[in-house]
Amino acid sequence: MIKDYLRAGYPAICLLTQEPHRAEAVLPCEGWSFTAWDCLQGFRTAENGKLLDEVRDPVEAIHWLSTQQDSVLLAHNLHLFLEIPEVIQAVQNGVVRWKSIGCCLVMVCPMLQLRPEIEKLFHIVAMPLPGESELFSMQQDLAKGVSLQDTEGNALPVEADTHTARAAKGLTEFEAETAFALSLVKKGRFDQGVITEVKAQMIKKSGLMEFWEPADISRVGGLGTLKAYIRNRAAAFLPGNEHLPKPKGVMLVGIPGTGKSLASKATASILGWPLIRLDISALKNSLVGESERRMRQATGIIEAFGEAVVWVDEIEKSLAGSQSSGQTDSGVTASMLGHLLTWMQETTAPILIMATANSVGMLPPELLRAGRFDAVFFVDLPVMQERSEIIRIMNEKYEAAIPEDMAARLDGFTGAEIEQIAKDSLFDGLDAAMSAIVPLSRTMREEIQSLREWARTRARPANTPEDQIMEQRKIRSI
Repeated sequence: MIKDYLRAGYPAICLLTQEPHRAEAVLPCEGWSFTAWDCLQGFRTAENGKLLDEVRDPVEAIHWLSTQQDSVLLAHNLHLFLEIPEVIQAVQNGVVRWKSIGCCLVMVCPMLQLRPEIEKLFHIVAMPLPGESELFSMQQDLAKGVSLQDTEGNALPVEADTHTARAAKGLTEFEAETAFALSLVKKGRFDQGVITEVKAQMIKKSGLMEFWEPADISRVGGLGTLKAYIRNRAAAFLPGNEHLPKPKGVMLVGIPGTGKSLASKATASILGWPLIRLDISALKNSLVGESERRMRQATGIIEAFGEAVVWVDEIEKSLAGSQSSGQTDSGVTASMLGHLLTWMQETTAPILIMATANSVGMLPPELLRAGRFDAVFFVDLPVMQERSEIIRIMNEKYEAAIPEDMAARLDGFTGAEIEQIAKDSLFDGLDAAMSAIVPLSRTMREEIQSLREWARTRARPANTPEDQIMEQRKIRSI
């Protein structure tokens, strides 16, 4: 992986990885001797781990490299000692010598923490995580050492599975091995659900995002056009359909309470993917540059996770004021938005972003331009057929008794308002529950009409049009 850099005479490389032991296994190449060092064990050979010398001082370790020829020193966690002036000076003094004798210092660390005195001396190399073929080989090795039996005591073979190997992409070698082992212990086979549980630790340990349970698509009333769109585009993520363009994001704009968030969560159940909630406001920090770093870290984790629905709820509130961000928050919001837009456009990871918004006037115009989101849907008030479906769902959910033919009286009510009626009817009765709610279609009549006018030429309808529903109900005479 670094052979070309060694041949070119690079004297110092910073290897970014969270797999130091794997780095010792994959980096050695013909033509150079590779030696590993850490502050507890000292020097050892990278190939077999044989202890060579118990030198624990980092300055002595750096000086040692200057006495060698065509050698590479893998210095683990050397970045933790970069606040020591002697270490900085030893690196500065050594690079000229190492270049002339064919040696190279490889600083193995999980993140980039270079001092300005030496940042120009190091070349940054990021070690990729295990690929699908490596993970599949790992499954094969684990399967050989596992002996399972059926109820009659007969031996059952355990077979490696390409689907679960693909699902484990984004895990380190150690994480993947433990995930596969846990899968065998729990299920007796390589199970994607167990792999997803282990991958959820990436989200939990980061503290930047939340792992949510996907909603059941049967609990989403109406929105037939949106559901059909998601189901059709889901084919692009299936194996063998690599030629199909993969959607990256869908924006749901509409009236509050019409099921935008629920539909976003249900998209994960349609695709069979886990659901990650990204709260952009929660990533903001008072320290200079910390908000932008947390945004980059969050998108990096999502990209490594892969095969996930990323839910960004009420995105207009998180990005409000990005146009005047330079005067209000020193450009932090604008910078975070810029990184998000670039990442959405350039990422190749199999993910789908589901963003919701209630007010289009607060959305940055660059967020809605063609190419950012594959589709912008307008979620309107539910039509007659959809209200009947919502009533049926709420009756099942709360054991309420709202007649389905009451859908006509609930014209102008949102799904959230119908749900509230179902809950209140259990205590106050149906008539009292209905009279207690003033629908948004009355209190926000002007705003809703303005939103509809905007969506008429700028968004796709998520609801099934009323005239199409009536057309489906017609019975052809014979």
